[in-house]
Amino acid sequence: MDLTITDDGRLRVVAQGGDPVVLHPLWLRERLPDAGVLDPQTGQRLVDAADTPHDLRVTVAHTDGSITFSDGFATRLPSAWLAGAIAGEPAARPPVYWDGTLDPSAFPSADLSAVRDDPAALGALLAGLDAYGFAVVRGVGLDPDGGLALADLMGPIRITNWGGMADVKAIANAYDLTMTPRALEPHSDNPYRDPVPGYILLHCLINDADGGDSTLVDGFHAAQMLRETDPDAFATLATTDVTFRYRDATTFLQHDCPLIACNAAGDVVQVRYNNRTEMVGALPIDQLDRYYAARAAFWRLIAPASPLTLRFRLQPGELLMMDNYRLFHGRTGYTLASGSRHMRQCYMDRDTVGSRRRLLQSA
Repeated sequence: MDLTITDDGRLRVVAQGGDPVVLHPLWLRERLPDAGVLDPQTGQRLVDAADTPHDLRVTVAHTDGSITFSDGFATRLPSAWLAGAIAGEPAARPPVYWDGTLDPSAFPSADLSAVRDDPAALGALLAGLDAYGFAVVRGVGLDPDGGLALADLMGPIRITNWGGMADVKAIANAYDLTMTPRALEPHSDNPYRDPVPGYILLHCLINDADGGDSTLVDGFHAAQMLRETDPDAFATLATTDVTFRYRDATTFLQHDCPLIACNAAGDVVQVRYNNRTEMVGALPIDQLDRYYAARAAFWRLIAPASPLTLRFRLQPGELLMMDNYRLFHGRTGYTLASGSRHMRQCYMDRDTVGSRRRLLQSA
């Protein structure tokens, strides 16, 4: 590594055969692998970064990695650490967009026995889940809590007002439309919660009625298509908060948020759609006109007849894991006189699943 100092006190690093990289003194100082800056055990910062002089400069730099700052702090930068610092954080893998033509053989999938016995197999499954937004696990036991065998490999499930593992089947006096045999439009789950559950685990116990096929739509793909074909509609859905609300005798949940959420870079990080629980406020007439038109344009991309809709049938012993920040899921209607459809469902938080995936990928 060749280390030099720029005229304004920044560290200029050139690796062999590489291009020069200039490191900001404050950026460098805050992440130094020095026991006086970061705790060696936890990696957490020991000093208050806001107290570091804003005009900090690098004043001395040697080829062995030894550097000194303008406030007198001196340390040595290990070559391996410095190489990682100039390489930067690895870029996040972009999502794999898909549509209704995705072949079932391409679904991210695994047998429960394989992911239970081999951490690498679980890591591959979670990588596929991250890329496609869903994955299918086969060979799950048919006992009511069989889905927990997969959940337990990742971490605790999310407990809601409905408990942990819950039934999804038609019942008398249904408290939610999911508990009827009617078709369900593409939707995301629980947008009235904050935070929204990150992943849905849907375990099939029985599915022998006429109908009851599962439908999935890649909401990130739909949002990207809307951005490309109707940027004004995309901007409207990304900047208009709507209210999602659920209320019963013991629960009153409400969340105000847009249908499309973006990060600071403009990347779509979450989509929402739930016709059953969404209400838009009494906005000015022209703003409502724009919102309704934009929502209709988004709906046409995710509707059951859309080319983006993937349709397949879950079999007993299969578990469908879905990214609730990305996918819209639904089902076709089914006929109770012809058989039954019984699923069991639980939620997991996004950080729980993401943590397990990153640990396995770094192993």
